[in-house]
Amino acid sequence: MKTKEELPACPVATTVSLIGSKWKILIMRNLLVRPWRFNELKKDLDGISQKVLTDSLRSMEDDGIVTRTVYAEVPPRVEYALSPLGESMRPIMDAMEKWGTEYKKSLE
Repeated sequence: MKTKEELPACPVATTVSLIGSKWKILIMRNLLVRPWRFNELKKDLDGISQKVLTDSLRSMEDDGIVTRTVYAEVPPRVEYALSPLGESMRPIMDAMEKWGTEYKKSLE
């Protein structure tokens, strides 16, 4: 996790620094529904490279937004899910969904 000193002074900039990339927002959108495996996310997020997905998940895990669970199976199974901190962003994501829906309606 980043230290308080490493984060921007502005709270909005802090939020953007944690989830502001195109891919992190879409990863969160998926993880709000259920835990996902890496390959499931890669297939669902059209256009994301393996490197970008790996880097995004690692960064979100380091920031405490995502949890990574490795199951002791053969072959190993790894699932990504939102942590309680990530879950706390649900109202933000819901508001973004609502705004996007209303915006699209306004264009009709």
